[in-house]
Amino acid sequence: MSNRTVLSGRLPRDGARAALASLALLVAAATGVTPAAATPSYQPAALVEATYYAPGPWAVAERTGADCCTSTGDSYAIWYPADLGAGGVVHPVITWGNGTMAHPREYAYLLAHLASWGFVVIAADRTDTGTGVQMLDAVRYLVQQNSDPNSVFHGKIDTVAAGAAGHSQGGLGAINALARGNGAVGTAVTLEMPLSAVCASLPSVDGQSACIDPATVTSGSVLLVNGSADGISPATQHLPPELIGLQSMQAYYDALPADLPKARAAVVGAQHNDVQGQPDCTNFSCSAGVHRYLGYLTAWFMDRLRGDPTARDAFLTGTGELLHNPHWSDQASTITR
Repeated sequence: MSNRTVLSGRLPRDGARAALASLALLVAAATGVTPAAATPSYQPAALVEATYYAPGPWAVAERTGADCCTSTGDSYAIWYPADLGAGGVVHPVITWGNGTMAHPREYAYLLAHLASWGFVVIAADRTDTGTGVQMLDAVRYLVQQNSDPNSVFHGKIDTVAAGAAGHSQGGLGAINALARGNGAVGTAVTLEMPLSAVCASLPSVDGQSACIDPATVTSGSVLLVNGSADGISPATQHLPPELIGLQSMQAYYDALPADLPKARAAVVGAQHNDVQGQPDCTNFSCSAGVHRYLGYLTAWFMDRLRGDPTARDAFLTGTGELLHNPHWSDQASTITR
């Protein structure tokens, strides 16, 4: 079990590997951790973004190597409010899916940031998460821990409010967890989800494919995020899906049911692995780091899992702040009051 203390409040820089190296070949014991404020090199462009870009009010603890196991034998890493349940709060769950060849530690800055806003964030240490199987296992694990009087999470988990988020292949997993989870997950966020041309190359788990069918998402809500410089996760495509399939975030978005609450946007200039910044880039296919993802990703979960009306304002059709933020492009939304 990991037991490390970060005295500066900044998360350590692990040698991050490329989260989607195989796909790139196809297309070119708890420790107290409080996320540091993101570096001044990036400044949020609008009020809601700035609010949730800043670290939240909760100090954060991290557990690694203490919690096990998924149905495929994988352990969990968990980021959570250090003072769990203070003031009678029960904490919503965010289950995380890693990209191909990536591990939870490579997303530590982002996941700790989410935990600082009151979420319990759990990530299976699995490098192929596209089916959503391990992500759903993680939600069930925390529900079980909530019922265990010997667990630090006993009575502290909101067992009816859970979301899924993931990077690259993990984005496919987030959608699959929403579609296949029988209500266990109520919202999904995809970060740099790969175009459908590569999904057939991804491994199946328990006979389930990583490929997604957006039409099967009949409840919940979805936020699709990509980087405008990411060729693995392009914002748009030149030919219609009827001819070449779902090869862009716009195509995935349009294929989701029209009445589903959904939004999409591209981080201007971001490459495939910017979300792995700690907070700056340390690895291949990263141009600026994780800063620009923090505000709206946090706001989405604050709205969807905690009912925060200020956060919802960012995503409203037509007027939403995200739709007019110069750090973002290719925006669309069906979110209403």
